[in-house]
Amino acid sequence: MSKKAARAPQKTKPKKRHMPSVVGAHHGTAQLPTLDIAGYNLEVADEEGFIGDRASQTAFRKLLDGWRKRCRDKGRADPLGDLPSAQLSKKVLDRALRGKAASEAGDIVRGAIEEFAIELTDVIERFMRQKAWHGVQRIVIGGGFPESEVGELAILQAAALCQVAEIPVELARLRHEPDDGGLIGWVHLAPPHFVEHADALLALDIGGTNVRCGIVKFRRDKAKDLSRAKVVRRSKWRHADDEPSRTALVDGLVAMLTEMIAWAGRRGIRLAPFVGIACPGLIREDGSIARGAQNLPGNWAADTFHLPTALREKLPVVGQEATQVLMHNDAVVQGLSELPFMRDVKRWAVLTIGTGLGNASYVNKGPREAAAD
Repeated sequence: MSKKAARAPQKTKPKKRHMPSVVGAHHGTAQLPTLDIAGYNLEVADEEGFIGDRASQTAFRKLLDGWRKRCRDKGRADPLGDLPSAQLSKKVLDRALRGKAASEAGDIVRGAIEEFAIELTDVIERFMRQKAWHGVQRIVIGGGFPESEVGELAILQAAALCQVAEIPVELARLRHEPDDGGLIGWVHLAPPHFVEHADALLALDIGGTNVRCGIVKFRRDKAKDLSRAKVVRRSKWRHADDEPSRTALVDGLVAMLTEMIAWAGRRGIRLAPFVGIACPGLIREDGSIARGAQNLPGNWAADTFHLPTALREKLPVVGQEATQVLMHNDAVVQGLSELPFMRDVKRWAVLTIGTGLGNASYVNKGPREAAAD
């Protein structure tokens, strides 16, 4: 090799950047006409790890395991049976809670609830110290955990503990079904021209255990602020049971959406040529995932993987246009389903208690701020 060749700089292929798929909108946007998204996917850590990991549904099951082990260590039979806590259904735990006041199974579940409520209160207190959460007046609790009696009691106890600790925040339950909240929030994130010229949109909510797919009708004739938006059809796939590869999961999403498109066509529902995807993690403006999607199968943060493009290339057209795809964090989307009902506070937030703990915080704009935008 000549010296000249040896000195020649090596050419590198420029990294491909995926651009937002909708003109005038951005994946993972932080600004909307009536509010700013102050932060989401907040990661607060101490010497034991990320504190949010202590207030997830997974964390509750680990606490329950601890209470059951203490029972067995005393030589007593486990009143909840032989199945690991992670495999016990919500119905089984709720039945234990509703059993006789002195039942051992009920005592074990209540002990785990009390311990979890303490952890959740500590997480809330630590989050409230962060800049993005400073001044938060109300926290909406969503995710799958609160829909059970066990989860509801844990949240009530956490609310009481916040009051005792003089943490100046109100806890509220998501008013929609958790399966619907992560879909309905897209009516506030979708570009306005889609909302104005169609009846409904398609939405996906991808979690570490389940995928929810639905058709959300805007129902602007009933409420201009979209407070009456409604999921008119929804399907759910517990993908954790099937353990699909990343490719198989994407194919499953396409199949769910395709069925929804066909269903809407048979009923004369004018779908916007748009799909909103809610998923865990920090979403870049180009629609790639920076971090936080570790509970999903495969590497979703890989440079070579771009979910909006993967779906758009496989989906059928809606009407006369190719379907466009937008993506945001799942906690952000679920929280935004509450937007029309949060106008009485300036700062508010959401915690979604599922496989992990999702979070987002918001700052409502006043009339002048909204008009300026």
